[in-house]
Amino acid sequence: MESRIIWLLLAAAFVAILNETTMGIAIPRLIVDLGITAVAAQWLTTAFMLTMAVVIPITGFLLRRFTTRQMFIAAMSLFSLGTLIAFLSPGFPMLLVARVVQASGTAIMMPLLMTTIMNVVPPQSRGRMMGRVSIVISLAPAIGPSLSGFLIDTVGWRWNFGVVLPIALVALGVGAIWIRNLGETTRAPIDVLSVILSAFGFGGLVYGLSQIGGAAEAHGGTAAEAATASTTATVSLIVAFSVGVIALALFAWRQIRLQRTDDALLDLRVFTFRNFSFATGHMTLLSAAFFGIITVLPLYAQNVVGLDPFMSGLIVLPGALAMGLAGPIVGRIYDRYGTRVLLVPGTVIAVGMLWVFTTFTATTPVWAIAAGQTALSIGLALSFTPLFTASLASLDRKYYSYGSAVVGTVQQVAGAAGIALFITVMSSVQAAAEASGAEDAGAQGAHAAFLLATIVSLPLLFSAFLVRKPADEGLPLPAAH
Repeated sequence: MESRIIWLLLAAAFVAILNETTMGIAIPRLIVDLGITAVAAQWLTTAFMLTMAVVIPITGFLLRRFTTRQMFIAAMSLFSLGTLIAFLSPGFPMLLVARVVQASGTAIMMPLLMTTIMNVVPPQSRGRMMGRVSIVISLAPAIGPSLSGFLIDTVGWRWNFGVVLPIALVALGVGAIWIRNLGETTRAPIDVLSVILSAFGFGGLVYGLSQIGGAAEAHGGTAAEAATASTTATVSLIVAFSVGVIALALFAWRQIRLQRTDDALLDLRVFTFRNFSFATGHMTLLSAAFFGIITVLPLYAQNVVGLDPFMSGLIVLPGALAMGLAGPIVGRIYDRYGTRVLLVPGTVIAVGMLWVFTTFTATTPVWAIAAGQTALSIGLALSFTPLFTASLASLDRKYYSYGSAVVGTVQQVAGAAGIALFITVMSSVQAAAEASGAEDAGAQGAHAAFLLATIVSLPLLFSAFLVRKPADEGLPLPAAH
């Protein structure tokens, strides 16, 4: 029964993440079809990220307060409802609401999956199961752009949601029948002030990150209009970051007080486990580099190499398939040999391939780009599975839900930071090169983004040696409820 439930959770998480990655390539068509500006269209992504950043930190408490079945039904109901609203949306306002509703459900799925695995899978088999999770994490973002490009070109943007909706509804129906509670629950009341501080803290950071591009440059209109737009974005960035930092500091202070009585919304004692902290730090930089690069690479392929959206999406598909197929194998190796035998070579491969990306130009063959991305994906496959498993396995059982929430939050915020930073650098360098009359402005922008990703990832070569496999074998599993 437990295995069947985990497979269902994996399928649901795959669908949710797949949907999350289809919007980027649809934005140009939405601007035309809905008659909206590029700034307004970007809110379809920004609002999704903001909602994820607000909801994920709360899941640590929710997963302890409510049963597995209740959380799954809530997550898939919200996701299915948001998908239906998006499919039927007559215009931008309703589509924006739909994205927020979708994100509310998506934010619950990955922490629910990770916590369930930690509660029901024996320590000696967790690597294999986390290897399957890596399939979800790697394959969905790679398939999403290609699938979206195909659907947009053939049947229209609405079917990005129309294809996902029946799958989500089937998962919801099957889950309502199959799933039972697989962990312990607590009756602690929710701390409203912590929720508010969390929303302003994580939401402020993610919103601030979304404004980096606008603060760095502004296109269109007169010089005065561009300057005004850039100034507005800069002010928004400063205000958002200031609010985010202050709210996060107050949130942390509040959690430290509440965790003395086990009433914290997000128990920060997870960071007292050194191995969890090392793994989370490593994952932060790796996620920033990973999500930033998979966003930059298709843009480089389209704007520099000259491929169409569908072909640029296909470039990342071999790597995603390699990463997904490697997941279970990597998991078995982790179960038998531990962390460093995977994480050290995986990190070396990933950092090395990011450096190779800095040599890409407008004339780089498509096969070389695909080969480089595939090698990078293999390095990431060797890294993510041991990181996920070692980080959560380092915790006491009562902290699993909080650890899952922290990992999810780190991925979301680090991913947003990577995307914002690398896209901004690429755009800014390209704009400067165009202003100077350079013919290879696009290639210069992509080179700058790839170089920055390489520099950001260099500390990983050191931190890879710090993460170890926790000695948690033999701990009894809690009784299922």
